[in-house]
Amino acid sequence: MTASSLPPDAARVRSILRVLESEIPEPYCELDHTSPWTLLIATILSAQSTDKTINTVTPALFAQWPTPATLAAAPRAEVEQAVHKTGFFRNKAKAIQECSLLLVERHGGEVPRTMEELIALPGVARKTANVVLGTCYRIHAGIATDTHVMRVSQKLALTTATKPEKIEQDLCALLPQDQWTDGGHRVLLHGRYICLAKGPYCEQCPLNELCPSRETEPVGSVAARAARARRVVESRGEEG
Repeated sequence: MTASSLPPDAARVRSILRVLESEIPEPYCELDHTSPWTLLIATILSAQSTDKTINTVTPALFAQWPTPATLAAAPRAEVEQAVHKTGFFRNKAKAIQECSLLLVERHGGEVPRTMEELIALPGVARKTANVVLGTCYRIHAGIATDTHVMRVSQKLALTTATKPEKIEQDLCALLPQDQWTDGGHRVLLHGRYICLAKGPYCEQCPLNELCPSRETEPVGSVAARAARARRVVESRGEEG
């Protein structure tokens, strides 16, 4: 059995969670939003795009169409133009308008609070539903599993799975349910700013000693590395 396929033990998982909490004491969703609906639309738009790009698009989008009803009724060509920068703009415009229409018709314009109702909406899969439920309602129905969460959990040997649904199941089995939302945000932010896909900062990573995939030895104490990583995350990567 290789190091990367070793099953995680409970003590190591608890240690990982403690270090991540020190590194990222106040986890957050990087998609700017003012309501469950604006987060839902922003998350749909974020597919195959970056949160930074989405945050440059949504202020004007929601200023022009501030409710599900107004967005649903907007001319499709205008919505396509508004979301053009996000990529796949025709499919995304269709999805956010149809999603908004169903919210009006079935849910009184409100974003539902169950996984089953959310994934029945156009453009919404488990990841999007988990983001909205956990971030806006603090309903821990699962863990939003994006590419960062997948990569970090695999590197930390928390899972040997390769598909998002199975990785989510493995992580949910390891983390206490009340940490599914915050723990998921922490793993995502750690992957976005510290455990990079190309050139991870292994020597500066506070999880170095707990990671079987580390490429270099650590520099400095865990506390010092966690403090540095916290500054990087809080600056959204601006402070290296």
